[in-house]
Amino acid sequence: MIELLASRYAYALMFVLMGVGMYMMIANQNLVKKLIGVNLFQTAIFLFFVAVAYVEGGSAPIVPTEGDPGAMASPLPHVIVLTAIVVGIALTAVGLALIVRIHSEYGTLREDTLREVRADE
Repeated sequence: MIELLASRYAYALMFVLMGVGMYMMIANQNLVKKLIGVNLFQTAIFLFFVAVAYVEGGSAPIVPTEGDPGAMASPLPHVIVLTAIVVGIALTAVGLALIVRIHSEYGTLREDTLREVRADE
């Protein structure tokens, strides 16, 4: 078991980040901490895509003019991760803007307090 974890440490780290992110999204009442949990979960997914795309002894996907090309790494997962990073940054920016607006309107960031305030309206 230890040998498997030593050889696949990226997957172990991915599961840890995913678990911490999911816990932060579920267990915390603070909206900023929930957003940080979403970002940790996204980072775990990015790590998963990069770990899956790794090819042992692979080369860049540029076809040589001579000789055997050998094993090549697919650029598609890396492109997807780059796109997802941009989307994640935009999601974080919109989330933070909404959090600032919620705080200015209600004066709190706790989810349970917000529910009580909204129920009174």
